[in-house]
Amino acid sequence: ALNDVNVPKFLKDDLPLFANIITDLFPDTEPPVVEYGELKPALMAALEKAAMQATDYVMLKCIQLYDTLQVRHGMMLVGPTGGGKTNTYKALQAAMTFLSTDDELPEATFQKVHTHIINPKAITQAQLYGAFDEVTHEWSDGIAAEELRIAVRDTSPDKHWIIFDGPVDALWVESMNTVLDDNKKLCLVSGEIITLTAQVRMMFEVSDLAVASPATVSRCGMVYVEPGSLGMNPLVDSWLSGLPESFAHYAPAYRDRLRAYCYDYIHNSVMFVKKRLHEI
Repeated sequence: ALNDVNVPKFLKDDLPLFANIITDLFPDTEPPVVEYGELKPALMAALEKAAMQATDYVMLKCIQLYDTLQVRHGMMLVGPTGGGKTNTYKALQAAMTFLSTDDELPEATFQKVHTHIINPKAITQAQLYGAFDEVTHEWSDGIAAEELRIAVRDTSPDKHWIIFDGPVDALWVESMNTVLDDNKKLCLVSGEIITLTAQVRMMFEVSDLAVASPATVSRCGMVYVEPGSLGMNPLVDSWLSGLPESFAHYAPAYRDRLRAYCYDYIHNSVMFVKKRLHEI
């Protein structure tokens, strides 16, 4: 349980320290090996279909996201822009949706996943949650309330992920605290209360938690996507696989040579720029 809760949100350099602490606390205990069955092959197929590389790190983050969603109805996917947060949940969504149609698997092993994506900082709080018009005294429904209502009214076993893509700050997320705790209820100004069902998950896709309140963070599971652990080689491989078909007429040696040049020089050049040069 300690590993499941803490490992997904640690940086690469923190993992050995945490592993040593766990070893000191439980010297004679070996963590159980979890079998994910058909999920890993489905994830690899989903990543390949999306022209992405199924590296060990990418697979690890997809599995950590899956594990977190099994035990928490609210979670945060944290990491810098371009680190792979969106692709992580999209790959997991595609894999689970594909496995939901596999008749050979036991019933209810995996369900189809629907995503409802909202950018909370692109709209006002009234547009997000809803508000009364001061002139007409009419209620205008908010986007979050409407999407959540659609999700909870679905009587099928399908999963619904309500995804808030943008910074998490107290201006709008404090109203989510009753949704994220054990109450699982969104209380609107109109007096309506929307209760989450077991199929609904609240997901926050953010670059950092600099302006997030401890009250909100403590209510959510956490998965940190670290671009540095991914490296540049998977990006190079995806770029090479997406080159025009005319390039395929050349000898494979040219493609391999280009890959080798990228591996040998681009990473070192980027690291030199980051460490030795300064922006003006």
